Amino acid sequence: MASDLQRAAATAAELAAVTGLPVEHDSGLRETYAGAWQGLTHEEIVARYGEQYAAWKRGEPVRRGGGELETEVADRAAPVVLRHADKLPDGGTLVVVSHGGTIRTTIGRLLGLEAHHWEGLGGLTNCCWSVLGEGARGWRLLEHNAGTLPEPVLGDDD
Repeated sequence: MASDLQRAAATAAELAAVTGLPVEHDSGLRETYAGAWQGLTHEEIVARYGEQYAAWKRGEPVRRGGGELETEVADRAAPVVLRHADKLPDGGTLVVVSHGGTIRTTIGRLLGLEAHHWEGLGGLTNCCWSVLGEGARGWRLLEHNAGTLPEPVLGDDD
């Protein structure tokens, strides 16, 4: 399952080509809408919206450029993930291809973290992934911002 925005959809298409599995696109997985900030560089945002940017960096709930709050992103994305996870057979795997901010807020929501702690998860680099699993008391973050598959460890005696 993937966001219907171009970069995520293209990444999902590559995974589908390797696995032979279909991709379902969902607009609920889109990146945070940042209103007037959309398309601006970091420097332009700071110059034009300095106080709003500073408040956001302090962790205040800010509608960046008049766009979405992070909690609103989680409100739309987490249910999409849960709905698809609920359909999995025992031991099944769900791959979600989305965007850094959406993934971070969704992980925070699934883990039951308060919104002001979501930033503590850190960013997600392009083409990297996080792994969540279901534990006895809910979701668990098993890996975050991983970018390479595990390599076998060779001992000195090999």
